[in-house]
Amino acid sequence: MNDPAWIDAALRRWETPLVLYATKVCGDAERARDAVQETFLELCAADRAAVEPRLAAWLFSVCRNKALDMRRKDSKMNTGDEVLTERSGQEPDPSVALLEEEQQVRVLTLVERLPAKQQEVLRLKFQGGLSYKEIAAVTGDSVGNVGFLLHVALRALRERLSVKGEVA
Repeated sequence: MNDPAWIDAALRRWETPLVLYATKVCGDAERARDAVQETFLELCAADRAAVEPRLAAWLFSVCRNKALDMRRKDSKMNTGDEVLTERSGQEPDPSVALLEEEQQVRVLTLVERLPAKQQEVLRLKFQGGLSYKEIAAVTGDSVGNVGFLLHVALRALRERLSVKGEVA
């Protein structure tokens, strides 16, 4: 068994990004939490010396595989989209909050229209906070291809966001 403090630190740092990522992969928040739980159980049994230098990539790779397995087993897609957000103690002006929420929904809708591979690298980069190298390790793509996918995805989002009425 690995050091409980190390496991706890990894859990505190990576649980939320992994749940967000796994929810998109398997299409269900409850199954995503199961995938993340199994990922951390596997971390408990893993060789710390082998995993620690590449912890983020290892966690996302294991979680991705668990979530894909669950999706295959369920073979059903969730049409709803859950967005987990953190709120600060101070609530913004309701009109500002509404505008920000509308913009966030617009961006998420546009992201959903991107090809699956582009969606995945965007989530790993911006939700997971992974480097290009770590994303490459998770997806099995080259670092250059990860950069290309991110570039194309961000360019498409920028173009679509600049068009009025793109998302109704």
